[in-house]
Amino acid sequence: MGAGRVCRGGPSSAHPAAGAGAGRPFPPLAASSSAFPSSAPSETASTSVTKTVNGSHHFKIAGYSLSKGIGVGKFIASESFNVGGFDWAIYFYPDGKSGEDGAAYVSLFIALASEGTDVRALFELTLVDQSGKGQDKVHTHFGRSLESGPYTLKYRGSMWGYKRFFKRTALETSDYLKDDCLLVNCTVGVVQSHTEGPKIYTIPVPRSNMALHIGQLLTSGKRTDIAFEVDGEMFPAHKVILSARSPVFRAQLFGPMKDKNMKCIKIEDMEAPVFKALLHFMYWDELPDIEELTGVNTTWVSTLMAQHLLAAADRYALERLKLLCELKLCEDVAINTVANTLALAEQHHCYQLKTVCLKFVALPENLKAVMQTDGFDYLQQSCPSLLTELLEYVAKVGDHSVSPCLYSTEVLDGGDANGRRVKPRI
Repeated sequence: MGAGRVCRGGPSSAHPAAGAGAGRPFPPLAASSSAFPSSAPSETASTSVTKTVNGSHHFKIAGYSLSKGIGVGKFIASESFNVGGFDWAIYFYPDGKSGEDGAAYVSLFIALASEGTDVRALFELTLVDQSGKGQDKVHTHFGRSLESGPYTLKYRGSMWGYKRFFKRTALETSDYLKDDCLLVNCTVGVVQSHTEGPKIYTIPVPRSNMALHIGQLLTSGKRTDIAFEVDGEMFPAHKVILSARSPVFRAQLFGPMKDKNMKCIKIEDMEAPVFKALLHFMYWDELPDIEELTGVNTTWVSTLMAQHLLAAADRYALERLKLLCELKLCEDVAINTVANTLALAEQHHCYQLKTVCLKFVALPENLKAVMQTDGFDYLQQSCPSLLTELLEYVAKVGDHSVSPCLYSTEVLDGGDANGRRVKPRI
């Protein structure tokens, strides 16, 4: 009848010629040892690779004439910047670093600003010719032979540079000084070494496309089991995706207080484009194209969307989205939006964004213009305690009147000639 037979382990007496191992799909490991020689290859090779990890920093020194007289050995520092895993800073000495020159020269140095011992690096310091003739003053280690090798900085605070970088009288009548500003470019190349062994295979592994597959669920609209009504528009979605991404949605959709028959949720206090951007991030794990979303390509609209989206991210506990919005707002800080952004940072506990905004507003060239905006009126009403902190930053700027220009003071489109904010809706 052809009934099925049960194959049991061990040799079968029905096939004595097959031998003891006939029922095994693979030979035992011990039996295969003779197929692979145990002796190591007779020749091996490796390569020691030494190279530099390079990075640059641009330092603008505004108000040069006011910096004179601060004293020999006293410097103006750039913001620290990271290259090769170490922090660095540019030190400019308006009255020189050494008393023996009697403030006749300005000094310029690059300093190791983080912990480190025997950090080997190449340096380049450039004073930019602002006439457009391209006659920059350059001191560099790059592109030339170094008899003693790269420069070694022994500890934090170690410096490389020039005590007599430029004679001060010559500097003040040169094309390097324009509108009382100097521009300094610095390049650091940190020396790093590693050893490479022979590579005997190449298997290209594509980048993960999980976000593409999950995002297509939203795009296709298939298998949705919940809908959201926002400002009169409907947005279908998938409960399991939302609950996996947001603890707030998880509690709402699957918590003990959930409504099993709930098919639609109405979202209050949020505009439809903002919720659409929120859903896009939850499925794609990236910010949407703002122009595609709103039909407008302006920095002002982009900033406004980032403000609204930051509040939405905090509402639904989407920490990565909140940080992306915080970064976007730091990059686009401007006169007519900074007050609203500062209030938002205070209300949603974005401390880095708050610091950036306070520093920007406290600059003398920005303060008056910001105070004339509608956003500043809102700031006074909603976060009065911030005014005390702002005064502290203004006082700090007053104590250090020579400060690098860290931010743009342009008025974004969407504001009037006085920098006042207009129509806050997206």
